[in-house]
Amino acid sequence: MTTFYETIINQEKALKLSNIIYTLSGLWLLLSGFFVLPLGFSFYYRDGLQFIYIFQMIGMGLLGLTFRFLIKRPKELSIREAFLTVTLSWVTFSLFGSVPFMVSGHIPNLTDAFFETMSGFTTTGATILTDIEALPKSLLLWRNMTQWLGGMGVIALAVAVLPFLGVGGVQLFKAEIPGPIKDKISPRISETAKILWGVYLLFTVAEIVLLMLGGLSLFDSVCITFGTLATGGFAPTNGNIADYPSPYVHYVIIIFMFVAGVNFSLHYWALRGRLNLYISNPEFRFFVGVIAIATGLIMTARLASGEVFSEEFFRSALFQTVSIVTTTGFITHDYEQWPFVTQIILLALMLFGGCTSSTGGGIKNVRILVAFKFMGSELKKLFHPHGIFPIRMGDRTVPEGMVLNIIGFVALYILIFFLGVMAMTGLGLDIDTSIGAVAATLGNVGPGIGMVGPVENYSHLPVMGKWILSFLMMVGRLEIFTVLVIFTRPFWH
Repeated sequence: MTTFYETIINQEKALKLSNIIYTLSGLWLLLSGFFVLPLGFSFYYRDGLQFIYIFQMIGMGLLGLTFRFLIKRPKELSIREAFLTVTLSWVTFSLFGSVPFMVSGHIPNLTDAFFETMSGFTTTGATILTDIEALPKSLLLWRNMTQWLGGMGVIALAVAVLPFLGVGGVQLFKAEIPGPIKDKISPRISETAKILWGVYLLFTVAEIVLLMLGGLSLFDSVCITFGTLATGGFAPTNGNIADYPSPYVHYVIIIFMFVAGVNFSLHYWALRGRLNLYISNPEFRFFVGVIAIATGLIMTARLASGEVFSEEFFRSALFQTVSIVTTTGFITHDYEQWPFVTQIILLALMLFGGCTSSTGGGIKNVRILVAFKFMGSELKKLFHPHGIFPIRMGDRTVPEGMVLNIIGFVALYILIFFLGVMAMTGLGLDIDTSIGAVAATLGNVGPGIGMVGPVENYSHLPVMGKWILSFLMMVGRLEIFTVLVIFTRPFWH
């Protein structure tokens, strides 16, 4: 681990529950305000859920204000308090966010409602719903909105409005933003968060407009955009994106899935005119290479099985490749009907994931690239034992501490993956389904293989399995260390 995580062990300041609750109360207030959008859609469509959203807003608002009135405002959060706050925030967001599903009666079971909401906030896209279109449109909007909020991060948004929270946001930002490298576009973390959310909003509006130009309704465009930019994968129809056969719509979604899987800092600088940073960024080049190679291999395997090349053939291969590697999880084809080797390729892409500081999940391409370079360096040492072979990313040398952190992360990710598979098989699932479910939830992908494949769902899994997978979603979204560190003995002493 990096010194950032190691400082937890030597943190002298004691954990103060009041600091954590005060910060959480501010986050709850912020989240309560976002129920305005589904409330507006509820009034428009007259689906009868208006009072649920109103009471939700009032209840969360009063709860947040009460704690902020009773508890003294902290001067700052310690690193340990930040980690615990971030983890608890995602748990409480999922609990509060599941209330409309349960109270409306559309997902009356707490386990299923929590699973669906955690899947939303973590941008996983795994669902227990067997008839998505049976939900009122306002509830479908809230379902997709959880993904959009979780994509860039509710806490990152809170840091952007830091005076409202009243506490320092550096630790919170570092604990939530994905990737080993936390890009600071501005010297002030709050300004960095504002910029990232600003770029996120810009792309959101752009995709909504482009989808509407392709003939989609405003409602469908908003829901699909929320799922795309967050790399979440929730869609408002049972057939997912396959229900929108337009090639134009598919290519628009492909473009924005790719955009969402790339480091948002690069997008910011590109909007400022520095397009050359895309090409000079090693992770970006590696990411593009992975997509190109995987798409080529999938098409080759399908051609070898007897399929005929066409525009739709190419589009389906590219769409599923980009969808899986960015961990979006949108579906246009049942890829389990393709040759088995293509499923192995897609499973590997689930582990790769998107780029650092993107909304994608998985291990992240920069870690995979550094791990490959590390293996190459070790092989060179076999022939030159006294040689020094630093690992470089572009014109920069990767510090040894960061290399060790990355190798440790990859090893821990794989360990958790295998432990998850063992747990799911222990609950009675077959090996294909276990591997698919764990890879898809830990990587925040959504659809897996086996009984949780692209045309299946997670409703049939045992209760304990759903709670395990919900935990894996959060562990994957918060990049393992943020969650697991709170279970270590030094954290509490």
